[in-house]
Amino acid sequence: MLGFIDTMRAEGHAVESICRVLREQGHQIAARTYRSQRRGVVAARTVTDAQVHDAVRDAAWATVDVVGRPVRKLTPEGLYGRRKMTALIRRTRIPDAPRGAIDRAMRSLGLSGIRRDKSVRTTIPAKDGIRAGDLLNRDFTAPRPDHT
Repeated sequence: MLGFIDTMRAEGHAVESICRVLREQGHQIAARTYRSQRRGVVAARTVTDAQVHDAVRDAAWATVDVVGRPVRKLTPEGLYGRRKMTALIRRTRIPDAPRGAIDRAMRSLGLSGIRRDKSVRTTIPAKDGIRAGDLLNRDFTAPRPDHT
């Protein structure tokens, strides 16, 4: 019965409509029952995410032997951001790795790239901390609209 529903789904029919026709023919099966039977099938995205997760973890950490016991240390690639990590994984491990899978793997591993610039500086304050005066005598009041 489940094989028949799989065949019909492959042709583009919805599970609910297939089950409705089967009920009319005397076979009692619910769409919910079909889906619970198919729960053991692993989705392609889950498989791809697991492969990418392993590749990102292997690229970000290395196992080093310290005094006879293995210790995991962060590699320089572990400091890569999403764009660099995507390029690295596609270049070295999985050529068609989805960008979203790499993002999810980095998020779950707690990786985020570091930035070279520390913060945005728009103005540099004076050493004494006193603001400069208005040397141009700018007057921003308007006597009426469209006049300065």
